[in-house]
Amino acid sequence: MNQESWCSVTPQYSQFDGLLQQFNSLKPVDFLEIQPRLKQSLATFTQLKGFTRALIINSIDNAFYRDLIKQALEQQESVRNVHLTESLTAESLLGSYLCNEQGDIVTRNDGLLHKANGGYLIIPVNLVLANPVSWQALKTALLGQACSPVNVNPRRIPKETPSQTFDVKAIIVGDRHQISDLEYLDSELYNGLSLYTEIENELAFNEESAERLFSYLSWIIQQNQLPTLSFNALHRLLIAGARYTEDQEYMPIETLWYLALFQEAALTSNGKQLEAKDIDTALNNKYHRESYLPERALADITAGQVIIETQGESVGQVNGLTVIDVPGHPMSYGEPARISCVIHFGDGDISDVERKAELGGNLHAKGMMIMQAFVSSALQLDEPLPYSASVVFEQSYSEVDGDSATLAELCSFVSALSEYPIDQQIAVTGAVDQFGRVQAVGGLNEKIEGFYHVCKHQGLTGEQGVILPKTNLKHLALNQDVVDSIKNGQFHIWSVSTVDEAIPLIMGKPFRGDDEESVIRKIAERIENFEKHEHPQGFVERIKNWFL
Repeated sequence: MNQESWCSVTPQYSQFDGLLQQFNSLKPVDFLEIQPRLKQSLATFTQLKGFTRALIINSIDNAFYRDLIKQALEQQESVRNVHLTESLTAESLLGSYLCNEQGDIVTRNDGLLHKANGGYLIIPVNLVLANPVSWQALKTALLGQACSPVNVNPRRIPKETPSQTFDVKAIIVGDRHQISDLEYLDSELYNGLSLYTEIENELAFNEESAERLFSYLSWIIQQNQLPTLSFNALHRLLIAGARYTEDQEYMPIETLWYLALFQEAALTSNGKQLEAKDIDTALNNKYHRESYLPERALADITAGQVIIETQGESVGQVNGLTVIDVPGHPMSYGEPARISCVIHFGDGDISDVERKAELGGNLHAKGMMIMQAFVSSALQLDEPLPYSASVVFEQSYSEVDGDSATLAELCSFVSALSEYPIDQQIAVTGAVDQFGRVQAVGGLNEKIEGFYHVCKHQGLTGEQGVILPKTNLKHLALNQDVVDSIKNGQFHIWSVSTVDEAIPLIMGKPFRGDDEESVIRKIAERIENFEKHEHPQGFVERIKNWFL
């Protein structure tokens, strides 16, 4: 009922075939046309009068994109004299002068404000942050106040200090974190002085925007004199784009991402046209360069150093899915994690071992509390459970954060409570709310592929697979080897919307209902038997006796 076909785990773009076949005849669309927010902002900024003299642009912090902004600005009507700087000091901004002993100015050097007078100055945010004094000087100039150049020899005082007002507008470019630091430096940043806009990295991909995207790709190819793209290469590129954005309904519009891919694919092409195999080769080569850490992690699992079971059944143990991000490493990769839960007599507390060991983040702790609240609600308890639980990520030695393991932790918890075993052939990912609805999580492609590779090395049984939130299906763009295994029935994907759908898949029993074998009923029976046989006087009376 919940099992997905191979078509659901990889993007399908056949509806665009007619447009793809016309790719070489499309009129190119440049960088500015693919960025409507930037286009509108530049048009408004160049026409504005008054005190709004700065435009803050959230963009990838890269000289390549700043140069694209410069080209886009120069396309505006009546725009002249655009200067882009990659260095900024008070002297380079304001200019400098040198006096003789009599106080006469004998040498004067113009600064950026002089060169851009009557025009525009494009500055990286990180230069402003590195030179906060320069920001105050720039702000003074933008507000129309007179500024003085720097005296390179302060021991010689000029007879008259030179000063000048400037007619300059500034475009300040940086990423969101850098802009946040600038706002901290100047809390009045947006108070009438500046406009704000963004360079978008993704485009909603649909029937209306498809032609614009393909025309933009045509522009990139023509501008950089690259081989054109074949019909099959375009299809392969769309799948790669969906994987990059982690959404089948969005495509990247980062110029550098496409350039890097096209230039490497061109190495194996015939020099005239890129084929799908050239795109594949470039992507495979990139993975090979960056895959040392995930391959070492897989080797530790297959060698038995890290215990992951992909066959059999076990009570209170489930295969969760994680995404590993290593500082200094460009690639995130998926790795299964064994999550276990043990039950003992207690006061109903669920002990989050990761949190107590200070290895669990706030989001993980939030997920654990939500899970506990849902289980208590599902059991309709009017008093605490007579059991306590301990939930842990086994063989985890670094911080665990995020709520994507909540569904897996819930499965291990109710398995330990009910003593129903969990099928170790199935891995689980997904967040859960207090009503038992399974919610979307990130990193699905890496998570699924991480578990698939472990199953493949330990032996595919034809029953292995992954349970994931139904809302995550649109984020899938799995590698071809995984797609082929799903197509051949060797590996499976199940999508679920609620806990009630997930539990039967992984435990073979209904979660709740009138069925005598339901998980909830089995847990209730355990609680009742505990009360009858272990403490005949009853749970409430036992609590009262503690105070006698």
